Amino acid sequence: MKDRLFLRGIQVYGYHGVLPAEKQLGQRFLVDVILFGDFSKAVRSDFRDDAVDYSQVHTLVCEAMEEGSFDLIEKAAGRLCAVLLDSLNIDSVEVTVEKTNPPIPGFTGQAAVTLHRDRSWLDE
Repeated sequence: MKDRLFLRGIQVYGYHGVLPAEKQLGQRFLVDVILFGDFSKAVRSDFRDDAVDYSQVHTLVCEAMEEGSFDLIEKAAGRLCAVLLDSLNIDSVEVTVEKTNPPIPGFTGQAAVTLHRDRSWLDE
């Protein structure tokens, strides 16, 4: 059985993108995270130390997105997957990184990528 914990709509400012202006000016990104694991211990105990700490997840996401610069949102999402798998007691993670205002003339939507990775991915 895989339980899921969601954090949606994490807003972070970063300097990621291929274009020089994206790296110089930066832009807002939205990150959604789904953590998969067995959370039955927390369900039974109702004890915070047995659960995934939401604030730690938020901090990890913000720090990973704010440090460094990636050309691709795929790379940013992969970095987040690695950080979360390495730092938390989870089996796998799904991360969506959304560029809220991509530099595409005439396009008013968003560009996003979603990666799902498990612990075996860290060994590759």
